[in-house]
Amino acid sequence: MSADKGVLSGNTAMLILKLLEEEDMYGYQIIEELSRRSEDVFRLKTGTLYPILHGLENDGMVMSYDENADSRRVRKYYRLTSRGKGLLAEKQSEWKAYTKAVSRVMNGGAGYDFS
Repeated sequence: MSADKGVLSGNTAMLILKLLEEEDMYGYQIIEELSRRSEDVFRLKTGTLYPILHGLENDGMVMSYDENADSRRVRKYYRLTSRGKGLLAEKQSEWKAYTKAVSRVMNGGAGYDFS
């Protein structure tokens, strides 16, 4: 089962930032790791990922650098900046409040503590 594009679209940047918080990654690695961790619910296409990465880079949330993958290929890696860490913390807080509110509505007003 894959996620509805509407649900994913507003949260894709947060998920990418979270992966980059843990380690620098190149594009295909981000796609694969996101798919693996979500048990194939989040399957990004390169045409979706790279515009997001470029936007995050233009906004100063991530930076990129090139590194040799082997003797013939160079990969572009992405690294989270301190500004990106701040945005990630903000997005995680928003997500926590959102999921808590949805849970309360779905459970007839009874909430679960996701802290």
